[in-house]
Order: sequence, then structure tokens, then C-alpha cells
Amino acid sequence: MNASRFLFDTDFRQRDDAATAKEAAAMAEAVAQAHARGLQEGRAQAEAQAAARMADALTRLGLSAAGLIGQSDARDAEREEQALSFAVALARKVAGDALDAQPLAAITDAARSALQHLRGVPHLVVRVHDSLIDETEALVKRLARERGFEGRLVVLGEPDLPPGDARLEWADGGVVRDRARIEAAVLDAVGLPFTA
Repeated sequence: MNASRFLFDTDFRQRDDAATAKEAAAMAEAVAQAHARGLQEGRAQAEAQAAARMADALTRLGLSAAGLIGQSDARDAEREEQALSFAVALARKVAGDALDAQPLAAITDAARSALQHLRGVPHLVVRVHDSLIDETEALVKRLARERGFEGRLVVLGEPDLPPGDARLEWADGGVVRDRARIEAAVLDAVGLPFTA
């Protein structure tokens, strides 16, 4: 007997060429759409990755710029502090030398200021460094005559007062010329700590 094998892969239906063409066209259309969708999704993913890399780069750039600006500000602040410290040291030296050379100049200013407002006051006490009693007494007497002060003048020596500092006292008030307090106020105004 001549037996033939059963053919499982054989399609015994009649084929319609039009249906086959339609299936082929539908299949080609589906493949084309899938390809286009794949391209579009790929582009979108690439654009998202590029945007994320750009955002990351901009963030790093911003942080770097902020760091550089901070460093620059710190250097500027340090230079400003050094300049202020130098200016204060120079001013202390120049003012100290001037005050040491002419201690009566500061006392003269304080006495002029006080005598300008002392009409009818019975007495004025001026306290200065011990070494300046005679010069200060002559100076204050002359200024009192010029300003029309008719009260009693007393000049006392204080060994603790630095030359150039003075305290002028009357019955209901007084004026103090204190170099250390003036210097502290100036340093406070420019934002530096006071060191004696």
C-alpha cells in the first residue's frame, strides 16, 4: 500500500487573490504604523533625555556660578575689612600723633562748645591731665572772656585722664571729651570691633 502522510501544514481552502492582497496591504499598513509609532516614541524619548541632560547641565552651571559669586563676595568682604583695618590703624596713628603733639586742641574744642551755652552759670570745673593744668587754665580763662562767661573757673589735674581728654562740669550738666569713647563710636559706625 502506498500510504501518504497526513499533511498538517496544508491549507485546503480556496484562496481569493483580492483577500490576500487586502491582508497584505493591512499587514503593510500595520507595519508602517508600528514603525512610525516606534520612531515617534524614540524621538520623544531622545528629546526627554536631551532636556534632562540640559536641565542637569544648567543646574550644575548655576551652582558653579553661585559658588564663584560667593567666593568673589567673600574676597571682596575680606579686602574691605583689610582696608578698613588699615584705615583705622592709620587714623589712630595720625590722630594719636596729632593729639600727642597738641593735646590742647581737643580741649579747646570742648571748652568752646561748652562756654557757648553757659550764660549765668556760677562755676565751671575743668578736669584735665596733670601735665596740662597751667596751659589749660590760661586757655579756658581766655575763652571764657571771649564768650562772656562770668562765673568762677576751676582747673583740676587728673592723673588718670589721658592728655587731650577733658571733663567740663557745671551745676546742671557737663561735657566729656573722651578719646576712647569717640574711637569706639567711630569703629562701631564702620562695623569694626573696638580694641584699646
